[in-house]
Amino acid sequence: MPDFTTAHQPSLVQDQHRRHFIRSAGTSLLVGICAPTALAQSPAKAPAAPATAKPRTQPLILVLGDSLSAEYGLARGTGWVALLEKQLAQDKLAATVVNASVSGETTSGGRSRLTALLAQHQPTHVVIELGGNDALRGLPLKNTEENLTVMTEAAQKAGAKVLLVGMQVPPNYGTDYANKFAGLFTTVAQARKAAVVPFFLKGVADGADPTRLFQPDRIHPRAEAHPQMLANVWPELKKLLR
Repeated sequence: MPDFTTAHQPSLVQDQHRRHFIRSAGTSLLVGICAPTALAQSPAKAPAAPATAKPRTQPLILVLGDSLSAEYGLARGTGWVALLEKQLAQDKLAATVVNASVSGETTSGGRSRLTALLAQHQPTHVVIELGGNDALRGLPLKNTEENLTVMTEAAQKAGAKVLLVGMQVPPNYGTDYANKFAGLFTTVAQARKAAVVPFFLKGVADGADPTRLFQPDRIHPRAEAHPQMLANVWPELKKLLR
């Protein structure tokens, strides 16, 4: 299995259990049942007035990601999403965070779940951290771009501001593929006027000795890396919260 300790040699890493893909050293990483009701015959009643959703009084941030956001291999409460909640409190920003991340998630999986999540939580902000597993599975770039676009549009139509968290693949995928993959996050963000973080693991997977910031599997970042991951996301997210 390739690891992050190979000096100056980027590599693709596959999580055998979660099939999660992240960037190696020197490169970017790169997730109501409506049962029929039997009505007894009774005198007709006036139709009830349609329910009106109460306006949200504070922001709700929905995070839709993969294992990097799902605290894979970490103690609960130590991942970057949990740290985000502490950051909000520290900055005295009243906001609720809902982490809907799933290890191994692809953009297709996120797209299939988003409609229900938007209806359930009615978020004001949506953070989409997906795409790395698409590359791992060799899915066409056009599919990834389309899924990101559809998710961004759906969230925006629901009234939410969107932040895309970008990924990259190592050069052994081919320079052309790597460049196009890295660029599609910005392409989608610019086309939809959404915010974007170019590289989620900046300062984590591109250091001189990234091993110290990864778990023994050399795939998933250690808890010590998650403050930096939050630091990569927070500046862009904070702008959207203003």
